[in-house]
Amino acid sequence: MSNETSDLPRADDEWRDELSDEEYRILREAGTEAPFSGEYVDHKEDGSYACTGCGTTLFESGTKFDSGCGWPSFYDVDDDRVETRTDTSHGMNRTEVLCANCGGHLGHVFEDGPEPTGKRYCINSVALEFDDE
Repeated sequence: MSNETSDLPRADDEWRDELSDEEYRILREAGTEAPFSGEYVDHKEDGSYACTGCGTTLFESGTKFDSGCGWPSFYDVDDDRVETRTDTSHGMNRTEVLCANCGGHLGHVFEDGPEPTGKRYCINSVALEFDDE
């Protein structure tokens, strides 16, 4: 799928046609994959990670670190590529991370990451596609 916003599905049924059931649950319904189950939890190759929904590059492998939380974690992101909003679901107060291009739910960001940012972007593997170029 192109990362041009005009090429993105607009209606819910279009997203259902584009994404697998699990991708739809995570990206469009703000679901979460089980900890330590995702393809990229222990992934260590050089490259970049893009949004599964639209192909927008989100994270570089050099910012990935082992947080031990069970999801791929990154300490930095291009702020133009993600948006954040308050998430009070499940009785918690968290900061949700979304793809700025397609609005897909990626995961959450926490203030307990390593330097230089102190942030931990805790992202669902299903929301990511890896590119080794």
